[in-house]
Amino acid sequence: MIKVRFFAMLKNKTGKEEVNLSVPDNITLEKLKAILKNEFPAIAEFIERKSIMISVNQEFATNTTIIKDGDEVALLPPFSGG
Repeated sequence: MIKVRFFAMLKNKTGKEEVNLSVPDNITLEKLKAILKNEFPAIAEFIERKSIMISVNQEFATNTTIIKDGDEVALLPPFSGG
């Protein structure tokens, strides 16, 4: 089981701050993205366009990052500064 956290407008779109998901052992972030698009169609467009950043255990991840049981995945929308 992994914990997926949604921030800012992604939280609003999914209606959830976090969820626990049962996923196959040692999947890549790329495969997890496919699962997330299916589970949360409201944010599929953001995942497709790569307009969000994804971290695994508080470190930014790439499509080849391996996600293991107990990991925390965070989906972060684009930031704007000021």
